[in-house]
Amino acid sequence: MPRQVTFEQRVEFGDCDPVGIVWFPNYFRWLDAASRHFFISCGIPPWRTTLAERGIVGTPLVSSNATFSSPVSYDDVLLIETEVREWGRKRFMQHHRVLRLSSCGDAPQLVMEADETRVFAGYQEGRLRAIPIPADYLAQCS
Repeated sequence: MPRQVTFEQRVEFGDCDPVGIVWFPNYFRWLDAASRHFFISCGIPPWRTTLAERGIVGTPLVSSNATFSSPVSYDDVLLIETEVREWGRKRFMQHHRVLRLSSCGDAPQLVMEADETRVFAGYQEGRLRAIPIPADYLAQCS
């Protein structure tokens, strides 16, 4: 089984559009935070540290696919379950399940699923490039 990390996000009024549902770009902001939280939970240092020590600036998104199954509004509490389903030499595929917690004790409801392809990145010859995933990071996160 892949390692799974859960990130909690409370939806605020300002996260919603005039109709009162979450404006879709906010989901991607939260997925990005969940992705970073995954690596922090695995023991990977903050990106500013990896930049200084190894030249790794982070894990930019190169592809995303999302399916929305239920609207979300302010005061909802979301759980974002994140795991890496596939590791490559420079890239990896993260899968996110976004669940809304029930205020009355019912099972959490799936509201969104997304797959993201990301790469480890660093500067080479003055340009941002995909770089090999460090073996120790792979071991810590698998």
